Amino acid sequence: MQRRSALLLAGLLLSLSAHAADADKWTVPVATKKLDNGLTVVVSEDHSSPTVGISVVYHVGMRLEPKNRTGFAHLFEHLMFQGSPNAKKGVFDSVITGGGGRNNGSTRPDFTNYIEVAPVSALEPILWLEADRMKTLDFNPETLKNQQDVVKEEIRVNVKNQPYGGFMWIDIGQQAFNKWENNHDGYGSFEDLENASLADVEAFHRDYYGPNNAVLGIAGDVTPEQGFALAEKYFGGLKARPTPKAPDFAEGLNTQEKRIQQSDALAQVPAIAAAWKMPDRGSKDQAPMAVLGALLADGDASRFYQRLVKGDQMALNVSSLYGLTDPWTYDGPTLFTVFALYKPNASADKLLAAMDEEIAKVATDGVDDATLARVKTAMLADWYNGLEFIMSRADTLAKLQTLWGDANVVNQIPGKIEAVTSDDVKRAAATYLTKANRTVIDRQPEAMIKAAEATAAAKAE
Repeated sequence: MQRRSALLLAGLLLSLSAHAADADKWTVPVATKKLDNGLTVVVSEDHSSPTVGISVVYHVGMRLEPKNRTGFAHLFEHLMFQGSPNAKKGVFDSVITGGGGRNNGSTRPDFTNYIEVAPVSALEPILWLEADRMKTLDFNPETLKNQQDVVKEEIRVNVKNQPYGGFMWIDIGQQAFNKWENNHDGYGSFEDLENASLADVEAFHRDYYGPNNAVLGIAGDVTPEQGFALAEKYFGGLKARPTPKAPDFAEGLNTQEKRIQQSDALAQVPAIAAAWKMPDRGSKDQAPMAVLGALLADGDASRFYQRLVKGDQMALNVSSLYGLTDPWTYDGPTLFTVFALYKPNASADKLLAAMDEEIAKVATDGVDDATLARVKTAMLADWYNGLEFIMSRADTLAKLQTLWGDANVVNQIPGKIEAVTSDDVKRAAATYLTKANRTVIDRQPEAMIKAAEATAAAKAE
């Protein structure tokens, strides 16, 4: 979903803030104001470098796109960069990059975000550009056709012509979830993308891209008073627009394991994706599940890596995903997914049995104090390190305000992590990482499947 690489942003993004409440805890500055038109503005003041990060988060994503228009929210993200009556195609990028900045955008199930980082001198031009495309776009057939083709090519490059094809984050959700809002391919089908019309585009912008359905995050070399004044100057004149009521996309944990086998013409070794439905956002089990996920599958010290890769030597790697986001920024059903490439002389059954044994150990015995402390320390370090980058900070604050209704959750998450006990981790393992709540895709090389079929046929003769 990323429009262009964010890795190139490091030079401008780094902000070595020293707003520490004490030697071990950093309280992120957060100031919030809602404009009369419903736009919520969050400012995090940081004068450590003359740069700013900006994020505009709209509370719309794949779950709310029209039926029979899979991938429409993703398509629309691309259209937001194609110009308006006041800023023609190319102006948005040229103004930001010409001022020494970078920009990006992404689409997720619960939100679409647009982010920039630049010298503070570029703040006002960027806010003008964001307000301009919030007001309206340059809706025309040529632009729509061009971006339909761009998105289709992106799908070809990132999914169809790649080994494993994103099955661990596209296919797994289609299998694990029950409701269309959660289980359709938000990346997009070619047929549905081609059927999107200008009327669809105009209606989507009208319904979901109003100021009352958005949060503006600003972090960096600006005071809250300056940020609020600039937000009022550039966005205050925009009118609020009615937003359709969201459908009921809630669904409970699964009650029966789902197993699917797929073939892959491009893969060289088999792979497995095992996914479990996560606790609801804001529930008492959200932080314990985040800690449990890190304990089991985050890095070389994790239980799954030590067992599957180092110990039994069945897997080549182990990694984990939290849907299309992270353990904190979702607002509907999401998955904790473990992905591993495994050796041809192993099997999905063997990997799952080993994972089940490690989960059972945690569900029965919990985790020792030293290990729990190590995992939580690593999680806290990752959390704070991410917030040092001012664009990431602006984006995190805007997303938390959008999904939680409170950007100050940024300062509560460390406490939530620190408060997790061994009993909490035990409860999460026993409640969520069950066989009944699990969906598994075993993705095998096409040649490997054909060889097995030929061997079986020969034995049957």
